[in-house]
Amino acid sequence: MSTSTSALKSDFKPALWTSGDWNAFFGFGTNILVNMLVLTGLLRFVLKMPDSLVFGRILPALGLMMCLSTFYYAFLAYRLAQRTGRTDVCALPSGVSVPHMFIVTFVIMLPIALKTGDPLKGWSAGLVWVFFQSFILMIGGFIAPYIRKITPRAALLGTLAGVSVTFISMRPALEMYMTPQIGLICFAIILVSWFGGVKYLKGIPAGLVAIAAGMIIAWGSNLFGLGIGGLSVKGLGDAFANFGFSVPLPAVGQVFSGFEFLGIILVTAIPFGIYDLVEAMDNVESAEAAGDEYPTTRVLTADGVVSLIGCLMGNPFINAVYIGHPGWKAMGGRIGYSAATGLMVVALSWFGIISVMLALVPVVAISPILLYIGMLIGAQAFQTTPIKHAPAVVVALTPHLAAWAKLQVDTMLGATVTAAQAVGGLAGDKVGDVKAAALASLPQQGVLYHGLEVMGGGSIIAGLILGAIAVFIIERDFVKASAFSMAGAVLTYFGFMHGEAVGVGGGFGVTPSVALAYAVIAAGFYMVGKYGESTSYVPQHDIPIAAPAE
Repeated sequence: MSTSTSALKSDFKPALWTSGDWNAFFGFGTNILVNMLVLTGLLRFVLKMPDSLVFGRILPALGLMMCLSTFYYAFLAYRLAQRTGRTDVCALPSGVSVPHMFIVTFVIMLPIALKTGDPLKGWSAGLVWVFFQSFILMIGGFIAPYIRKITPRAALLGTLAGVSVTFISMRPALEMYMTPQIGLICFAIILVSWFGGVKYLKGIPAGLVAIAAGMIIAWGSNLFGLGIGGLSVKGLGDAFANFGFSVPLPAVGQVFSGFEFLGIILVTAIPFGIYDLVEAMDNVESAEAAGDEYPTTRVLTADGVVSLIGCLMGNPFINAVYIGHPGWKAMGGRIGYSAATGLMVVALSWFGIISVMLALVPVVAISPILLYIGMLIGAQAFQTTPIKHAPAVVVALTPHLAAWAKLQVDTMLGATVTAAQAVGGLAGDKVGDVKAAALASLPQQGVLYHGLEVMGGGSIIAGLILGAIAVFIIERDFVKASAFSMAGAVLTYFGFMHGEAVGVGGGFGVTPSVALAYAVIAAGFYMVGKYGESTSYVPQHDIPIAAPAE
């Protein structure tokens, strides 16, 4: 019996493209498009890099990296489908890591570009940052399977849900309500199809219908002088100036020239490399919960390798497995959508089409797709874990809420100071004092900034640790709760969580009081587990996800 089954599976030829791949392609493709538009804006308008560098070097290298990544994950999906004989296997989504897109811009490239007065120096520093993170991912790929084995699913998916609710969902939701004439209508179009199961005329994908509706409203409003969506014929005409053909070229010299900033770079490259490691591990767990089991080591190693290739060709942004596999699978995505997205990225980046898309499609028409993915990932954390672990999922969310709130405060404060300087109301030598005074006054206004800072530091790792502790307490396995508490103490001591930088501070850790608290509760849990009544808990990784209608 087993022999005939094996033969059937070995002869099975998975379909490279299905009707559901159209839905996933337009959904995931527009997700990637939004990220590329944002990334291009950061390079041009924040870092002030010349268009020749952005469109001639960085974007072609980024396109190569993302094409390699999406093709590889399509290949992994094909092999999994062939091995199992299943027709519902969905490829892992991947692309530029969105959180790190902002981090490398504002923490690495911008400060160095401002300090040296040379955007090219900032570019080199960004390349070195990715260079080190790539090796952390490759090495970490051999450790991650063991972490997944001992960590409860509620902790892995709970901290992932925190990322999705805050950094994936909130901005699109706010954008929708800033331009509701487009945002809410497109959101309704997507929900009716992807959650409600409604099919549009001749099977047109819901993502394409939403984008078309957004464009019609935006461009149609210009006829009445309303300007909804902020698009214009002049802007579209100017965008065609960046048309051309550019292929990626080696940038090894620029990588090694950035080593002069190594001290600044390593402070963030190491902790965020670990962040990438945990996030990728969480996303592999999310895919397994949706029914597709991929080898963690191969996934992380692939992320590291393609990121290194992109870096050596001039791309200062790291590749990552994306949140959202269950969403694309629920839409009907299988193998082809991933490879098709890779081809789309090459076309957009090598031919300079990105700027045209930025001027042609209102971003708010795409935002509902990101919100939909955030909704699915948040729901998955509850749907694929035991009901009694729901409190652990919630506690795993909280560090991300703190990190997101702190980012809002920091951004607002920075914008206020910049505006004050621009109008001549703030001397340059008073900026530091003004910021310190503003932060000191926040507690009186009900904003506990220091609490946001400490709790939100290293949020994805902090969420995982807190979620695991909560699960083991619920299961009365206090010895394992003690072990995760001690891990929290060590990670906190060195600043990997609840801290703004890696190190040991003045010899007592980055946030010593938090590290000490974790150590104390670790000792307490151990005593309870050793001398009290406890049970043995085995992490559950085999509960199927209830997917929405396709």
